[in-house]
Amino acid sequence: MIDLRKTAWASPLVQSVPTDPGRSWVRDPMPAIQPPPDHEVDPTPEAKWPPDSHTGIYGAVSPRIIALPGTGYRMYYTQIMPRHGFPAGANDYDNASSRILSAFSHDGETWTPEAGVRLSPGQGGAGALRVVSSEVVPVEGTGGRFRMYFECCNGPQSQQNSIRSAISEDGLVWSPEPGARFESAGVNYNSPRILILDDGRCRLYCQERGKGIVSALSDDGLTFHQDTGIRIAPDTPNDRFVAFAPEILRIAGAGYRMYYSGYSTPRQSQILTAVSDDGLTWVKKTEPVIAPNGTGPDAVKSSEMCVIRVHHHPGQAAHYRMFYEACDGTARDKRGVWRIASATSAD
Repeated sequence: MIDLRKTAWASPLVQSVPTDPGRSWVRDPMPAIQPPPDHEVDPTPEAKWPPDSHTGIYGAVSPRIIALPGTGYRMYYTQIMPRHGFPAGANDYDNASSRILSAFSHDGETWTPEAGVRLSPGQGGAGALRVVSSEVVPVEGTGGRFRMYFECCNGPQSQQNSIRSAISEDGLVWSPEPGARFESAGVNYNSPRILILDDGRCRLYCQERGKGIVSALSDDGLTFHQDTGIRIAPDTPNDRFVAFAPEILRIAGAGYRMYYSGYSTPRQSQILTAVSDDGLTWVKKTEPVIAPNGTGPDAVKSSEMCVIRVHHHPGQAAHYRMFYEACDGTARDKRGVWRIASATSAD
């Protein structure tokens, strides 16, 4: 969560909330973002798509939202597409292409896709393959500039990739920065998230494939040095296959809450949670906060989430909404259509 209504500067304030969103969430009735239908050949970024004519060739995943100064929200998300010679698209993810798009909302409920591509795979260093999981934060020492961290994948998930970055003056036009922010020989990292620290430094959280969620520290947001240990290991029934994609909130006077994705099997994922006093040592809660129930957009998978604080009506207390990628399992091997769904806090 990045809330620029508090400050436009790179401050812990932008990731701080007055109350704990907690562990109880109620699914909202309609997905926030639909993918293009199967028959589209060159879908325009600003198009709004109907809920039918999908088998999972296209997908909409990995929402990240910033609350804009004044009013409104911008969501950055990844659109998965078929690549030339690989018509299965998102149902053959390792061979798919993807790009980063955005959508705007006045109220955090109804979303309108915006024109233009925020970042293409070619711009991001992935050739015709994938840029994924954008994380947008204010740039340290400036007011109004943004840095996007993203996963650059120029091959299958089993191969080495990197976390890279791009810079923007307005949140819409992005210029890639040279080099990689975080990479290691032979290692695949994904789902970068940034936590701004009290001393002006920042901590990167991401999944190291095969190990779990790890972290790295930076003085300038460009060069990161990995912390010792693993933040979240895949060691419980709900995350024993994969633990990844943390969303971290700083709770006023109460440490941190993390929501993260856990795969219990290759075909089922749920949204889990953990708490921490220092952002390094985390205590997991055993029960999922959102788990597949066999129906709806998230019938088999719910993962990669973000949380925003919204005021639903004037005079009402603020509450929280979680946006997450959801898969309905309607294709072979429990694949299917990936959409961006949402849920509202009940605590």
